[in-house]
Amino acid sequence: MAATTLRAIMRRPPLSPLHRRRLVGVLAASLALLLALPAAAQWRWRDANGRVTASDRPPPREIPDKDILQRPAAAARPTANAAPANTAASAAVVAASGPASAPVDKDLQARKKAAEAEQQAKAKAEEQRNAAIRADNCARARSHLATLDSGQRLARINDKGEREVLDDAARAAEVRRARDVIASDCR
Repeated sequence: MAATTLRAIMRRPPLSPLHRRRLVGVLAASLALLLALPAAAQWRWRDANGRVTASDRPPPREIPDKDILQRPAAAARPTANAAPANTAASAAVVAASGPASAPVDKDLQARKKAAEAEQQAKAKAEEQRNAAIRADNCARARSHLATLDSGQRLARINDKGEREVLDDAARAAEVRRARDVIASDCR
């Protein structure tokens, strides 16, 4: 298989100088990006013993900011007064802390109301969708009942793929079924 691939490559005409320059440029840019990625994601810090450590992960929390020698460009270490990322978890922590929880309770109540309103909107949308389905079923059942009452010959395809004409008993069963659908869906 390798010999076949090598023969196919050898049979191809040589690249034009323009294509060759483009290919070399793309390869050089790719190589430069690959070499730059690991360097951009490096952390360097001085630990408690004075040793310099390098890693692609941030230093432990006990390392003070003054001992961090290098950090990735996009990384910013959260400060003590920065807001936590998870508001639900922070609300629970502040609520458990005691008397300062009154503002959080208002925020929590507002979020609960918003969640309840969203639930009600979803329920209303679901009910509207169900009403539209019922209306469609009603219209189809009325149309089917009118066809059955017209007296014309009707045929359907059975499980074997054969056509069979509805006899009086089958027509009566279809009429009962259509009337049941009309009774349940046409309100």
